[in-house]
Amino acid sequence: MRVFITGGSGGIGFAVASAYAADGHEVILADINLTLAQEKAAELVAAGGIASAMLLDLTQQQSIEQAAAAAGAVDILVNNAGIQHVARLDEFPEHKWQQLLQVMLTGPAMLSKALLPGMRSRGFGRIINVGSIHALIASPFKSAYVAAKHGLLGFSKVVALENADFDFTINTICPAYVRTPLVDAQIAAQCKEHQLSETEVIEKIMLAPMPQKAFIGVDEIAATAMFLTAPAARHITAQTLVLDGGWTAR
Repeated sequence: MRVFITGGSGGIGFAVASAYAADGHEVILADINLTLAQEKAAELVAAGGIASAMLLDLTQQQSIEQAAAAAGAVDILVNNAGIQHVARLDEFPEHKWQQLLQVMLTGPAMLSKALLPGMRSRGFGRIINVGSIHALIASPFKSAYVAAKHGLLGFSKVVALENADFDFTINTICPAYVRTPLVDAQIAAQCKEHQLSETEVIEKIMLAPMPQKAFIGVDEIAATAMFLTAPAARHITAQTLVLDGGWTAR
């Protein structure tokens, strides 16, 4: 199968791509950083996988349409690309708000829209959204991110209902904090906002609500994605799979 992964060169995206490539699937790493995506695709090819890289700017509709057309017959879409900006709402730049919503909600919707007709014509399709614990709960200073991730869940439910007439599923994986460059940037921002050390931010803010007190591994997310596209999960759709170490059990 052909797997299209947005943000494919990042920590989560590349872990997902590696898992699919190792299982014999063809993967397309779509990323705004084409050079890095090409380097990561080359790593997969060197390891015996089938992989390619593609430029994708989720803030530009033309880029979304061009990428979808160039990708051809995509069987599995993984909407993974994400960005973050941490600030109080009254200090949140409007252009940053728009950018976060475009990359993590509108962009995935438009990319799904572009690829769904092909899935319907072939009678098979899988969409996996990489959400966040913040699709379920909120944290201060992350209004745009939380809004985008909450919206992703509602979007997925509607798309599932609209496409229940063929072999199609759409689900959202919602991990708690994963130690990626994006989270490292959040740690730095939280240090500044709260006047805390890195260790204090990790222990008192990020991992404090999680009973298991551990970052989620990218391997866990990749394995969950693989399961959701396996035959055994063919009737799992419109669901939210939460990898949170017990965070939402309280």
